[in-house]
Amino acid sequence: MSTSTKRYHIADFANIEGVPCPCGTARRAFRDVEEFPGTIHVTEISENARKHYHKLLTETYYILECGPDAAMELDDEVISVHAGVSVVIPPGVRHRALGRMKVLIVVLPEFDPADEWFD
Repeated sequence: MSTSTKRYHIADFANIEGVPCPCGTARRAFRDVEEFPGTIHVTEISENARKHYHKLLTETYYILECGPDAAMELDDEVISVHAGVSVVIPPGVRHRALGRMKVLIVVLPEFDPADEWFD
């Protein structure tokens, strides 16, 4: 008899509980998946996103949905965004979302809540 081990991983974000984050509520997947060095988040951004930065993490935001006045604040520069826009945020870049939006965030390396810093 042979034993098969699945070599893939599936995340159903509808079944992942949201956790509070500086931006709103994040649903995080693939933590501790050996073959993937990061995590994938679907985050509902609230109006009150808090400016923060990371010392180690690089985040790539892909805007899934947002209002017409949505923007990203990146190192004190405000950039208008719309669905379909992607932004790479390297370590040290102070950032926050302005306006409500839903984003897919790829975090490399794996997300660590201890790497959220505020001025």
